[in-house]
Amino acid sequence: MERQPTLQWHRPRSGRTTGRLRPGAALSLLIFLATVGGGFAAPAPEPTASAGPAAASGAAETRARAIFAGGCFWCLEKPFDDLDGVLATTSGYSGGQIPQPTYEQVSSGGTGHIEVVAVDYDPSKITYEELLEVFWTNIDPYDARGQFCDKGSQYTSAIFVLDDAQKRAAESSKATLLSRGRLREPIATRIVPAAPFWEAEDYHQDYYRKNPIRYSYYRRRCGRDQRLAEIWGKTPD
Repeated sequence: MERQPTLQWHRPRSGRTTGRLRPGAALSLLIFLATVGGGFAAPAPEPTASAGPAAASGAAETRARAIFAGGCFWCLEKPFDDLDGVLATTSGYSGGQIPQPTYEQVSSGGTGHIEVVAVDYDPSKITYEELLEVFWTNIDPYDARGQFCDKGSQYTSAIFVLDDAQKRAAESSKATLLSRGRLREPIATRIVPAAPFWEAEDYHQDYYRKNPIRYSYYRRRCGRDQRLAEIWGKTPD
C-alpha cells in the first residue's frame, strides 16, 4: 500500500492581486483588522529532515534529542516512553543515501538507512547517560547482522551522536560495559555521527499502543525478550 512521505510539506502558492487599494482604503482596512484582533501572520517555516535536537516552543533549553538504532523501531519506543523525562519518541530512518525514504525502500535494504527511534527528552529530568543505559539493555550488542529475528543492515544497532558531548558519553558507556566484564564478546554496535532523520509512516508510530496484540505476538515470535534475558540477566519491562 502506497503512503505519502511525512516530511515533505508545501505551502500553497500565493495568490496574485489584480488591483491596488487606495491609500485611505488600505489604512481603513488595517484599522479594522487591528480592531477585531486580526492581522497578518508570517507563514510558518517548512519542516525539514533534522539530525539535531528537536525545537521546543519557548523552552529549547529543556528539550534535547537522542537517536538510537536497535532493530525494529516498534520495540525501542516503549522502553523510552516509560521513562520520566522522555517527552516523545518517533520511529524513523537514518543513515541512508536518499531523502524521504519509504518503509518499503528501507526494508529492502537498498538505501543504506537504518530503522531508528528519535527520543526527545528533558535533560533537567533525565540525562543522556541514563538513556544510554536503557538503550544498551534493550539490544543485542553482539549481533553485527541485525537484531534478533530481523537481519540485514537496516536492522543493525547504532548510536547516532549529535554532538561531541554525546559522542564522549556514548564511547564512555561502551567502555564501561566492557570494563565491568559483563559483556565478553566484541560489541558490534556502532557509534556514528548523526545523519538526517526521516520520520516513518504514521502507522509505525506508537505501534505497540495501537496494535498491542500484534506487537506482543511479533515480539515473542522474534525472540527479543528471551535473547535480552540471556545477555542482560533479565527481561526488560
